[in-house]
Amino acid sequence: KNNIKTHFIKRISSREQLIRKLKIIPIEVVIRNFSAGSLVNRLGIKRGKKLKEPLVEFYFKCDALNDPIINDDHIILLNLANKKDIQKIKKIGLKVNKLLLKYFNNINIVLVDYKMEFGFLKKNIVLGDEISPDSCRLWDKKTKISFDKDIFRENKGNLLKSYLEVLKRLKIEVENV
Repeated sequence: KNNIKTHFIKRISSREQLIRKLKIIPIEVVIRNFSAGSLVNRLGIKRGKKLKEPLVEFYFKCDALNDPIINDDHIILLNLANKKDIQKIKKIGLKVNKLLLKYFNNINIVLVDYKMEFGFLKKNIVLGDEISPDSCRLWDKKTKISFDKDIFRENKGNLLKSYLEVLKRLKIEVENV
């Protein structure tokens, strides 16, 4: 949809989907629209500040190194992707961001930031993984209350209740919760 190639083939049930197998690139791509999380801690900026432009960050998926932040040159040095692939990842990420910002805004949710993963299908860059409250930082537009894992991280309430609120706003029916 929207001319974004993904690993998704079809939905099997509310909990299962059929996907294409990708050669996953061991990078988490984080798109930030507001200051929050590690960005605030790293740069000492105030939480909740709207960024002038979306910020694209890369994190090397390596538990032994605690998933360090890396840049384009590191990605090339580690032979994870080439310059053209990196540009394609950024382009897709920013396109997805534009779509998600509009989508969430329409249901009174602020898309603060989110993470994506990409992989290769043959030689093509394809969006993999999921986009969900587990991979997004979401706030209520009016109250700025979190609808994401920050509730769990900061012990600020009922995570399930927050996820159900997001699903309700998305008009997604839930089975067996």
